Amino acid sequence: MTSAALPLRPVGRSGLRVSAVGLGCNNFGRAGTATETLGGTRDVLDAAIDAGVTFLDTADIYGREFGLSETLMGEALQGRRDRVVLATKFGHADFAPDVTGGAKASRAHVRRAVEDSLRRLRTDWIDLYQLHTPDPSTPIEETLDALSDLVREGKVRYIGHSNFAGWQIAEADHAARGVRFVSAQNQYSLLARAVEREVLPAAQRYSLGFLPFFPLHNGLLTGKFTREGGPDGSRIMRQRPHLWRDAPWDALERYQSFCDERGITMLEATFGWFLANPLVSSVIAGATSAEQVRANAAAATAWSPGEADLAELDGILPLPADPAAG
Repeated sequence: MTSAALPLRPVGRSGLRVSAVGLGCNNFGRAGTATETLGGTRDVLDAAIDAGVTFLDTADIYGREFGLSETLMGEALQGRRDRVVLATKFGHADFAPDVTGGAKASRAHVRRAVEDSLRRLRTDWIDLYQLHTPDPSTPIEETLDALSDLVREGKVRYIGHSNFAGWQIAEADHAARGVRFVSAQNQYSLLARAVEREVLPAAQRYSLGFLPFFPLHNGLLTGKFTREGGPDGSRIMRQRPHLWRDAPWDALERYQSFCDERGITMLEATFGWFLANPLVSSVIAGATSAEQVRANAAAATAWSPGEADLAELDGILPLPADPAAG
């Protein structure tokens, strides 16, 4: 039994239901993290399931070596596979290994990739199988045909894509002759709102559930960072200090004041902003500790913004002008 229950939300126009907060599993097996090991991975997964976070999103490329995140998860989830909704990805243009006789989204690569992921995850099925990046070398009809075979065989229950542009979402839906994509996964946060121009409208038009990744913008939207710095052990301060240095601190300080006026944390405000959008199926947030998972889960139901709140947030952290508009 879980000790908490998060709301379940639909994934587009499909029968799939996922927890409002998802767990991004890109840190499992990552060198230098607390979740590099099986023990650390198990601790985070235990906390997630206990907190009602049952949507787990990984990829075959995650970990210090290819497939390690899936391998650790497969071990840690033994005996409780039916308590989670498991999503993974294949075919990353830059990092997925080549398959003899097939490009990254080809029929050959799809078949090889799914068999390998099923073996590493120690499962008979994947709930949501996602093409990680577009593959210009393969017609989308071929990819959809191969994925449809997996659905019919019961190895995959639903299919999605990641990092598609708006026009690619439309192309994929028009090309589908049977099984269709049900989800789109792209980077989205209050500090990265470009998907609002074309991707979100396309997701709405084609009835896709939207799954934002990097929703906390590497931690800048948690309230743990200030103009003066942040946690010493954080990934930003260790590996990406430019993200902290280049952050829009005037706007972030106004955002903190917005939160203070309402008696909520920045983390609670950020999750509330996402979940006010019915297109968002689950907010995929990474974690390297049980405490982070529990905090994310609690934040999901702590605050629901009204229309005036959302309008004020649009003024504080607006969608930047479209550079293509000249």
